[in-house]
Amino acid sequence: MKRLVRKKAPDFTMKAVTGDGYDFIEVKLDDYKGKWLVMFFYPLDFTFICPTEITAFSDRYEEFKELKADILSVSTDSEYSHQAWIEGDLGQIKFPMASDNTMRVSKDYGVLIEDEGIALRGLFIIDPDQTVRYSVIHDTNVGRSIDETLRVLKAFQTGGLCAVNWEDGDDLL
Repeated sequence: MKRLVRKKAPDFTMKAVTGDGYDFIEVKLDDYKGKWLVMFFYPLDFTFICPTEITAFSDRYEEFKELKADILSVSTDSEYSHQAWIEGDLGQIKFPMASDNTMRVSKDYGVLIEDEGIALRGLFIIDPDQTVRYSVIHDTNVGRSIDETLRVLKAFQTGGLCAVNWEDGDDLL
């Protein structure tokens, strides 16, 4: 797998459903130019761990917006599956859910499990110049930490050197 950190984010155009489940839209990497983007891949709609992550990101959405960051969730499910999930058990969220049913974007970002046709849990922080600054990829059975995602985003936004366990307000090196 190729390294993405410090490289231009792989381009994408995907169909998506808005977080309220009402509208289908198209999302492109260029939509986020000039902003920070937290893009996370998850395996499947209608599963056990995925809704805990998605709703946790949605619950903390305003904190990301205060940091001038957008959130985009991605799976290989269709936009129609996303819509049905929003209208059903998941409920409305505050960011779009993109459909990578071609699996191209998951492959480009190095998270595709090809023989299963699903994505690993991959999270990418992309800066306003569309450079990947952070990447974490792990297996499907463990959810991510929203606190850690916010901590890392804030650290990158300082532009400085942040020591281990750096927290917002700590001195830079």
